[in-house]
Amino acid sequence: MKVALVLGGGGARGFAHVGVLRVLEQEKIPVDLLVGTSAGSFIGAIYADSRDSFELESVAWTAKKEDVFDWSLLGSTRGPVTGRALREFVDRHVRARTIETLAIPFLAVATDLVTGEEVILDRGPVAPAVHASSAIPGVFRPVDIGGRTLVDGGIVDPIPVRPARERGADVVVAVDIGREIPAEEPENLASISLRSLSIQSRELARYKAAEADVVISPKVGDTSPYDFSRKKELMAAGMAAAREALPEIRDAILRAALRPAPVAAHSQ
Repeated sequence: MKVALVLGGGGARGFAHVGVLRVLEQEKIPVDLLVGTSAGSFIGAIYADSRDSFELESVAWTAKKEDVFDWSLLGSTRGPVTGRALREFVDRHVRARTIETLAIPFLAVATDLVTGEEVILDRGPVAPAVHASSAIPGVFRPVDIGGRTLVDGGIVDPIPVRPARERGADVVVAVDIGREIPAEEPENLASISLRSLSIQSRELARYKAAEADVVISPKVGDTSPYDFSRKKELMAAGMAAAREALPEIRDAILRAALRPAPVAAHSQ
């Protein structure tokens, strides 16, 4: 029996993931695999390192907008945000140096900017993988890993259920924080890019989320992906949505546990 938790993207709305993880931990719901896109990879990597929602919350409270969006005019033709601050934050707060040594198996999802393919980052240094998964086109500069040019995973897979299934998940619980579009008017290139990605991801997420056994949808309202001032509300929204979904989660785990085991083929 393997339960996967899939964490979707949404910038600062990702703090709702912290509340979801707190409830699952309190209720002894197992998390055997974490799969994250964009903000989901950021929160997922920190939790996968510690397996402790209280430690995750403590780290989340210290995160500032400047720890993610480090604007720089130098080299800005590829994007005004370098991503260096994001990498440094992850390096400071994740003890494991590589994805393979995290306490919980973890996958970060990115997009190959050249081929348009989904790229699953499941080995190597943690910080560059989170950076690549979070690199919003037009905002962050693309990230080069293994000879590939990578950007935000939400372009192709905002709710990455399929990678979890391919890694043997019997039950997939997905967290969708991108269903509501902020009411604010985009004022610059960065906010236009982020809003465009949010709209695209929302429409694609409708199809991706349907592949999960359970979808948790925290009520994040019109919170901007750039708004780091509403962490308490977002975490509370995550907790409330997770508690509401608990009966469905337990039912999905029970159904999976009662499925007949596949019969092994025997050679004659």
